[in-house]
Amino acid sequence: MIENDHELKITRERIACFLDLLARLRLASRPEELALVSGGYRAEVERMQREVLDYLTRPATQTAKAG
Repeated sequence: MIENDHELKITRERIACFLDLLARLRLASRPEELALVSGGYRAEVERMQREVLDYLTRPATQTAKAG
């Protein structure tokens, strides 16, 4: 769970890296193996995106700012 703006920044960077990896896998993988090689990365992106949305939809007074 994301607790502060610094963790938010790191998580968003990780999402970007995973999305880039998925884009490369899409081009490099055979169609029949794409679901198998991308499934874990997709699940991780979805999990991190839920965390980001959970954090961003909480009132700012409930989140800690990293200093």
